[in-house]
Amino acid sequence: MSITEKDLYRDTPVRYLGYANEIGEAFRPVIRKVFVHASYVVAVGYVLADTADKSRKQYAKPEILGGGARGAAMIASGDTLLWQMFASVIIPGFTINRICWLSKKVLSMNKVKGPLGKWAPTALGLLAIPFIIHPIDHGVDLVMDQTYRKYVK
Repeated sequence: MSITEKDLYRDTPVRYLGYANEIGEAFRPVIRKVFVHASYVVAVGYVLADTADKSRKQYAKPEILGGGARGAAMIASGDTLLWQMFASVIIPGFTINRICWLSKKVLSMNKVKGPLGKWAPTALGLLAIPFIIHPIDHGVDLVMDQTYRKYVK
């Protein structure tokens, strides 16, 4: 990829589709589960689209055409799929779910009811999203560098 070429899935607002499940988890206390599940469909769809894109680009690289193109594409696919599933779906979804669950439990224990009791967990979940993204991304990079990336290179 050239310096001026933007990655549609990482450098544009399309990236936010990977966070759809975090939004779904934040709204879990106030919406039907089918909508939460739909948010995961959007996020996993984003992950699969990014995986296919990275695989296609790696396979098409002229410097590895021939016998190595398929293997390079498979490695790129595995890297993207693992990284995106952990950094965009699994860990952030679990984290927001637990933040909302815990805040709902604390509010319930303190007998907070009404609109505040109903909407505060959602607000806390939404507010947490920007703070969890970069640490999770960094942590997944560290784990991937010591596992998958170490053994496939």
